[in-house]
Amino acid sequence: MNSFHHLRSLTAAAGLAAFLQWHGAAADEDTIDVVTSFSILGDMVAEVGGDRVHVISLVGVGEDTHVFIPGPSDVQTLAAADLLVVNGLGFEGWLDRLVEASGTEAALLVATRGLDVLKVEGGDDDHDNEEDHEHGDADGHDDHADEDGHDHGHDDHADEDGHDHGHDETHDRDDHAEVDGHDDHGHGPIDPHAWQDVANAEIYVRNIAEALIAVDSDGQEVYEANAERYLEELNALDHDIRDAIADLPENHRTVVTSHDAFGYFERAYGITFLAAIGSSTDAAPSAGEVAALIRQIREEQISAVFIESITDNRIIDRIAEETGAVVGGTLYSDALSNADGPALTYIDMMRHNTTMLTSAIMAF
Repeated sequence: MNSFHHLRSLTAAAGLAAFLQWHGAAADEDTIDVVTSFSILGDMVAEVGGDRVHVISLVGVGEDTHVFIPGPSDVQTLAAADLLVVNGLGFEGWLDRLVEASGTEAALLVATRGLDVLKVEGGDDDHDNEEDHEHGDADGHDDHADEDGHDHGHDDHADEDGHDHGHDETHDRDDHAEVDGHDDHGHGPIDPHAWQDVANAEIYVRNIAEALIAVDSDGQEVYEANAERYLEELNALDHDIRDAIADLPENHRTVVTSHDAFGYFERAYGITFLAAIGSSTDAAPSAGEVAALIRQIREEQISAVFIESITDNRIIDRIAEETGAVVGGTLYSDALSNADGPALTYIDMMRHNTTMLTSAIMAF
C-alpha cells in the first residue's frame, strides 16, 4: 500500500494522465470540476449539475469504498477540483489523508449534512450528532422524519423556500477533518449508508444543489430546476418502494445480506436485514458468527439470502447451502453497476433492489 507520505512527494508527471483526462474533457466547456468520493454521489451530482458540471468519482462503479486505496492519479484529480462532495459519517476512512496529500483548494460538501443518522448496534451513545434521535415511523413517508424539516411533497424546493439547514453551504478545505468524523478506523458508532433511504437521498440532493450554487452562482436557475425535477423523481421512487413492500406478508420480511449496508432501508421501509458482517466490508466474520447466523435463519425460517455486488459471494453461498434458503439475487449497496448492469443510476439501483427483495420474499 502506498503511504501518503509517498503521495505527498509524487512528481507532477505521476498524475499527469489523470489531470489531462480531466481537463481535456472539460476545457472547452463552461463547467466546474466536481470530485465525488463514490459512484452513487457522482450520479446525484450529475443529475443536479447537468451540463454545468464535470464529475469524476474517486471510487468508480462496481468498486468498494470501504477498501479503496487512493493512487497518484487520485491526488492529482482532487488537486484540480472546484468542489469535493463526500458522504461523511465515517464512510471514507481514507479521505482525510488524501485531501491533505493533494493540497486541494476545493470547497467541501458533506452530503449527509442535516439528516437523522442511524446508530450501529453497540455503538457509542455519546457520539456527536446522535443525541436522542427519533427514527420515525417506517410505515408513513410523511412521518419519516423529514430530518431537515422539509415535507416530501416537493412543491417548494429547498433552495427556494429559504430553509436554513443550520450549516454553511460548503466547507473550506481547512475543515476537511469533518469529512468523515473518524480517524480511518472503520465507521465507529454510525451507519454511513444513509442513501438507502430515499428520504435521505432527497436531503443529499438539496445539499448538493446548495453547494453547486455556492461555487457557481451563475448556474443557480439550472441547479434549482434540475434539483426540483430530480426530487420529484425521488418522491415517486419512495412511494413506489413503499407500495411494493406493503404487499409483502408481514411475517416474511426478513432477508440476509453480505454486509450490514441496509439499516436505513430497514428503518424506512420495514424489511429486516441480517448480515454476515458489519457495516464495513474490510472485516471478515468469525466462524462462530456465521454459525449463529445459520442457526437464526433456520429457526426463523428466513426466506432469502442475497449476494452484494461489492462483496465476496462465498459466505452467502455457504449460508444458502447449509440452510436451504434461496439466493434471491444480487443487491447493489455501495456502488452503481457498470454499463451492462441493472444499477446505472441511484434510482435504477433502488428499483432493482426493491424488485429483487420483493420477488424473493413473494416466492417463499
